[in-house]
Amino acid sequence: MRAIGGLWRWRGNPLCRTSDLAEAWLALTALLLIVFVAPLAGVLVGGAAQSALQRSVREQHEARHRVTATVVRALERSPLTVDPEGAPGEELRSRVLADWTGPDGSRHEGPVLVGIDRPDSGDRFAMWTDARGREVARPLDSATATTHAVLAGAGTAVAAAALVEAARRIVVWRMVRRRYARLEREWERAGPDWGRTGAGS
Repeated sequence: MRAIGGLWRWRGNPLCRTSDLAEAWLALTALLLIVFVAPLAGVLVGGAAQSALQRSVREQHEARHRVTATVVRALERSPLTVDPEGAPGEELRSRVLADWTGPDGSRHEGPVLVGIDRPDSGDRFAMWTDARGREVARPLDSATATTHAVLAGAGTAVAAAALVEAARRIVVWRMVRRRYARLEREWERAGPDWGRTGAGS
């Protein structure tokens, strides 16, 4: 921001170097990119992610079916068995042998995870299957998809802003190095005679 303010101060200033103006214009350009282009990139990426994820939500809800299963018997409970899509702090899930009828009328039996603390034979619970009755993961819900899209957009905007700022810093660093190199060359040329009487300095 100081460099941008410098654009106004440097007007007509005889002490202004070309590199000072270049640095101020670079800062102004970077600021405009961060304020306008980075959010726009985030909105575009977030919108594209939202469209793709909502399409995936629709496809999953069309391909996956909620059926009711019955507990045959409880199986040995693993202490690390958790629902990967469950809410934080949710209780550990129980492993049971269950039977269910698929959407196509086929009968199935197999081990599944249920959110029942102490499952007994005959307990009923809902589960998700494909069209053939094979167990599948719960379909993605619309709210979760929207959250992922928002995070993708925000991440893109932050990454774009960081990239612009990093590029600005690299360019300024190179400009400063060039300025010091030029100053050192000038000093070497004037250095041996500097301060000597009659040396013309």
